[in-house]
Amino acid sequence: MPKMKSNRAAHKRFGATATGKIRRNKAYARHILTSKSTKRKRGLRVGALVDSANRGSVRRLLPYI
Repeated sequence: MPKMKSNRAAHKRFGATATGKIRRNKAYARHILTSKSTKRKRGLRVGALVDSANRGSVRRLLPYI
């Protein structure tokens, strides 16, 4: 059986932790930053984990992570 192709857009956006959870970046940190507080922008810099309800759909896009 040939290897499955992973979704290249998802491959650039998600990564796996050592325990198998999926990392993601937070949204709303790209533009119109002057209207956002410093505290809010600082919180957007740190990554987050994909919720367990959405983990299966991301795994389908990335079969080998």
